[in-house]
Amino acid sequence: MKRIIVVAISLLAVIFTLHNANGEEKKKMQTQNKERFAVIETNKGTIKFKLFENDAPITAKNFIDLANKGFYTNLKFHRVETGFVIQGGDPKGNGSGGSEKTIPLEVTPKLKHDSAGVVAMARTPDPNSASSQFYITLDAATFLDMQYAVFGKVVEGLDVVKNIRVGDVMKKVTIVDK
Repeated sequence: MKRIIVVAISLLAVIFTLHNANGEEKKKMQTQNKERFAVIETNKGTIKFKLFENDAPITAKNFIDLANKGFYTNLKFHRVETGFVIQGGDPKGNGSGGSEKTIPLEVTPKLKHDSAGVVAMARTPDPNSASSQFYITLDAATFLDMQYAVFGKVVEGLDVVKNIRVGDVMKKVTIVDK
């Protein structure tokens, strides 16, 4: 009889553990599948891009954290290369500044510079030097694939992106759910 009770208790413990693990796994999947977007309010209009948190978690988190702290508020776009990219996120406004930390290069063959509206982190020649500066492509730039961390894609406001000029301002950057 004792043996049956011990087996029954052990079986219940295994079932409880499996049920709990499945619940935790479901929670984790729900968090990972949640779609979030960055909304950049500029003096030219609004740009909204989807964040690739599942495929570029370190890079997306860095951007999200900076946006949530208000880091990008009132920063200027300091670089515009016609047919190539617009770039911002430098508190110095000249391409030489960044936040207080750097992140490692995070690339995957899934994320490509295959069209206008791709959002990626700028960096120095050191692959692990990305900080706060980011760029948005104005056209495909496949030669950048696997060299720079893509972490988003414009879903609204590509016309605004194409009208940005050096000195235009990011009034505010916010992170929103779908």
